[in-house]
Amino acid sequence: MTHPVLPGCEPFTFQGGPTGILLIHGFSGSPVSLRDWGADLAERGFAVDCPRLPGHGTAWEDLAGRTAEEWVREVDAALDRVADRCDRVVVAALSFGGALAIDLAARRPDEVRGLVLVNPYLRDRRHALLPVARRLLKSVPGTGNDIKKVGPDELSYRRIPLRALAQAGLLMRRARLALPSVRQPILVFHSATDHVIPSDNGPYVLRHAGSEDTELVTLPDSFHVATMDNDAPTIFERTAAFIERIAA
Repeated sequence: MTHPVLPGCEPFTFQGGPTGILLIHGFSGSPVSLRDWGADLAERGFAVDCPRLPGHGTAWEDLAGRTAEEWVREVDAALDRVADRCDRVVVAALSFGGALAIDLAARRPDEVRGLVLVNPYLRDRRHALLPVARRLLKSVPGTGNDIKKVGPDELSYRRIPLRALAQAGLLMRRARLALPSVRQPILVFHSATDHVIPSDNGPYVLRHAGSEDTELVTLPDSFHVATMDNDAPTIFERTAAFIERIAA
């Protein structure tokens, strides 16, 4: 069955100058969580591309049959598009999108100038329970829309297929193994309160990355989906300054 894309969850592209930004959304989310960030970057003159990962932004049942390799192919194709029209590319990502971004930077270091990661999701001890849980359940309640600010809605899925969550776990492990090979500059934003992922994920990235140019920015007034939360202006400003510095 083909599920239509939900209004607001469509991929988006903004034309811009010689520096391109590839945005990658999180697991069970969609481009809607990054649209304001992308629009801000475009207003500053950057070219922006945000793909919709297969199985996302439609219906949670659509996610069940998707694989990690499908998501990898999607971000590879998006990087190709941006690199074709820009002189340099920075990859910026939210949550599980951070695992895809790290994997991409490790595999294609000549094309990725730097990384901006908001609450990157690379490890979770709860995943150890998946082999047992999958024998008993096909899906579990979703954990999306973790936003402190009243009003925004990331349109995340109300349920998560465990089969797809296992695929996400495979990619997260792959990203952890790739971290020492990532030598590009990295800017990480880390919410002080996060109800979705373990709080040590952001610091973990910077401890294990091979880069010598790293920075951790704590967001005091936002939950997991910080790109739609109270600290979004901080993310937008600091991201632009970081990109301008490393793209110089």
